[in-house]
Amino acid sequence: MAVESKYDPKDMVFRHLGPTGLKVSVFSLGGWLTYGGTQKGNIVKECLQTAWDHGVNTFDTAEVYANGQCELEMGTALKELAWPRDEYVLITKVFFGTGRKEPNTRGLSKKHVIEGLKSSLQRLQQPYVDAVFAHRPDYATPMKEIVEGFTQAIRNLNMAYYWGTSEWSAVQIMEATQIADKYNLIAPIAEQPQYNAFHRERFEVEYAPLFDQFKYGTTIWSPLASGLLTGKYNDGIPEGSRFSNHKEVFDSTIKELESPEGKKKIEKVKKLTAIAEKLGGNTSQLALAWAAKNENVSTVILGATKPEQIKDNCGAVKILAQLTPEHMEEIGKILDNTPAKPPKFGRERRIVNKRKSRL
Repeated sequence: MAVESKYDPKDMVFRHLGPTGLKVSVFSLGGWLTYGGTQKGNIVKECLQTAWDHGVNTFDTAEVYANGQCELEMGTALKELAWPRDEYVLITKVFFGTGRKEPNTRGLSKKHVIEGLKSSLQRLQQPYVDAVFAHRPDYATPMKEIVEGFTQAIRNLNMAYYWGTSEWSAVQIMEATQIADKYNLIAPIAEQPQYNAFHRERFEVEYAPLFDQFKYGTTIWSPLASGLLTGKYNDGIPEGSRFSNHKEVFDSTIKELESPEGKKKIEKVKKLTAIAEKLGGNTSQLALAWAAKNENVSTVILGATKPEQIKDNCGAVKILAQLTPEHMEEIGKILDNTPAKPPKFGRERRIVNKRKSRL
């Protein structure tokens, strides 16, 4: 029986998730601090549908989000939406557990990787996820056991197609990859790091060898610096904003806004607004497009409490298409925070176009 397609890519851009053949929309929708927490019921389904209607095919969650409630809410929404399973990409993450006290219900032991993912699938009402990420490194579990656990989830239990990492160091990712190669196990293929115009060094410097050697993918979070790059905090913290609703999570960030460094960031956001308006967009769209402009970004995870935010954020696709090297240079001067690259002592590898040289 033929399956009726329900997906229209619209003008969405797609990229491979790292070295795999899997394609993800350059903007995806995540559930951190929203679904299962402040947003429950029909609004979750409306948000997912709005993202889908704008070409988003990739959705991100984790066992720890709202202590499992995010997976429950997104799972219910996906079931009711009844999209063909082969038309969307679903990512979840294991490590933190869901708040239970038993010690084996968190971490990356083989037991929790397998049983934690089984529990996630039950909450999501899914037979599998496309990718499962190790939400943090586990210093208490041998790396070989971690890689074995994810390999078992994929190769033996068919609970996922790929696995990745989140906020791991480049050294840890390299170690996991080398262990996978040595013991015929499955290596991670993508990292989920924080990356935005104000948080750049780890992504652009530390992870650079991973991009060069392994074509390692990334599903970046906090592309708007928790809302700072939207401009909504230019004149204080408005009611109903993320900083207002989650003061305990963003306590240090809120305090930073009052510091000289925080005030400098606000001034930079105001200058970015002028560029965004010249391109026919707003500050949020420019910040999202700036992040997506980096070719090592596979997908930019959006966070939204209402459909209107998603519609607005997806407008970044048009801004992305307009960003020229000149625009990026202008933005770079405003940000004034390009990370220093390690010295190569004149030994960087240059690719020579042999065909051109013969002409």
